[in-house]
Amino acid sequence: MRNLWTKAGIFGSVSVAFGSMLWSQKQAESDQVASSCTSADTNPSSPYELKLVQVLFRHGARTPLKSIPGVMEVQWVPKLLEPPAHTHINYEVTDLHGGPRPPAPVEDSYRQNVLTGGTFPGQLTTLGMQQLYELGEKLRRRYVEETHFLSSTFSPAEVYVRSTNILRTIESAKCLVAGLFLQKQTEIVPILTTEAASETLYPNYRGCKLLKVLASHRWAESSTLPDIAADLQSIYSALGIAAHQHIDFILIRDDMVAREAHGLACPSELDTWRNTVEQRAVDMICHVYGHNSSTENLQLCVGPLLHSFLTNIEKKLEGTLPEPDRKLFLYSAHDTTLIPCLMALGIFDMRWPPFAADITMELHQHQETKKPFVKVSYIGQDQLIPGCSGVYCPLEEFKQVLSAYSLSTEAYHSLCNSTESLTEP
Repeated sequence: MRNLWTKAGIFGSVSVAFGSMLWSQKQAESDQVASSCTSADTNPSSPYELKLVQVLFRHGARTPLKSIPGVMEVQWVPKLLEPPAHTHINYEVTDLHGGPRPPAPVEDSYRQNVLTGGTFPGQLTTLGMQQLYELGEKLRRRYVEETHFLSSTFSPAEVYVRSTNILRTIESAKCLVAGLFLQKQTEIVPILTTEAASETLYPNYRGCKLLKVLASHRWAESSTLPDIAADLQSIYSALGIAAHQHIDFILIRDDMVAREAHGLACPSELDTWRNTVEQRAVDMICHVYGHNSSTENLQLCVGPLLHSFLTNIEKKLEGTLPEPDRKLFLYSAHDTTLIPCLMALGIFDMRWPPFAADITMELHQHQETKKPFVKVSYIGQDQLIPGCSGVYCPLEEFKQVLSAYSLSTEAYHSLCNSTESLTEP
């Protein structure tokens, strides 16, 4: 049995048409829920005026980061990666200042391995591209067609697009913009990214020394927790996985979900294990992020990103955004970004965020009192944030909720380097 399952970093046979059909069915159900949740906002008599929207979203369906070793391998063929014509736009990837795209060591690491069938690990598939296009369409219905908040044609002065420097998130951002503006653009779409050492759109174990120390210990510990370890031993036996493979529930889940999304066969032995795999993967990631126990861990994971959200809100209200007409911030990221954000907001539902999941944060202003409010939705459903007095959360209450986790760039770097009293496990 080949040793294909070395640790894949911290980021984590039926036809593909079947997978697409399942996705479309789930999206239709989600759209029905979303329309019922947002009807008040599109009501002309609503007392709230929409001022700014920020959307943090996970990339679409992709090839797995690894394949289950020696267990019913499936063919991840290049045909699965063909871009639909309606997702094409004219775009350019730059650094944060408009310069050339930085080196991409994470993406380069994927290119060092080839999955059975000839594709690379972690690549956005045709299905994933369609998922993000459809998310863009949902945003279009809400912010272009119903509320007329955004222009019908892309404008970089109005829309800011930021992505991690990984191909699947860059392509996801492109597909979302294509769906949001139906490929209408008068200018090239700039997709901004940054070098790996300074990235804050995911927990940066390479760029933050303290986070690396804390997370290394928690990752090692997570698979040895009694209940998780017992279930892991049982699934090793059920699937015929050798002990030296050193795989965990997160990696098993990753391969399982990638197969299911694309209608590709899973080992029949997984049928009775599916719910356990899902639950144990969540249990592991909660332990790693210190859910409900470690403020410091979540600060280091998403503190700078939360600070950016709040800064964008404050600058919009003050009229000091670099682009005064900016109305939408798009952030293309990962499940490992959404999970700690949901935890910090107090709304993590103990379920792994699906492909193309989004957290949407709206800034509203009461038309009479002029007081600012923030409304958060997750996958189309409005959320009552713990600590907020309503779904429309007064900005001061919202800032108080995030105050335990939000970190300025300076505070983040200071904390990241404060490892003098710690020793790496």
